[in-house]
Amino acid sequence: MERIDHLPRAADTQVHLVLDNYGTHKTPRLRRWFARRPYYHRHFTPTGASWLNLVERFFAKITTERIRRGAFRSVPHREREIQACLEEHNRAPRPFVWSANAGLILEKVATLCERTCNSGH
Repeated sequence: MERIDHLPRAADTQVHLVLDNYGTHKTPRLRRWFARRPYYHRHFTPTGASWLNLVERFFAKITTERIRRGAFRSVPHREREIQACLEEHNRAPRPFVWSANAGLILEKVATLCERTCNSGH
């Protein structure tokens, strides 16, 4: 964090960090460090959730909604489109919500097991 904190940034820049709920992110020392730096905003994933899955899902959304649908003349053009997607998302951000229930997940697992067990291999 010290290395990140020394990077140049505009005075009004806000830094958002996505962290899992591991205890080391909440120690008194870190709480004091963040208290002295109000431009850092910590966002904790739910206990037991895989924060990496949430990050991957966010990038998949950008890929699906902007990158695969786009025709880009150059890398800078593609980067501008991705930045526009992020700005659009940030105007009305919404958290990702797990919407599948256990029954639906178990049905899909059962179907997969049926296919693989009866595949003849």
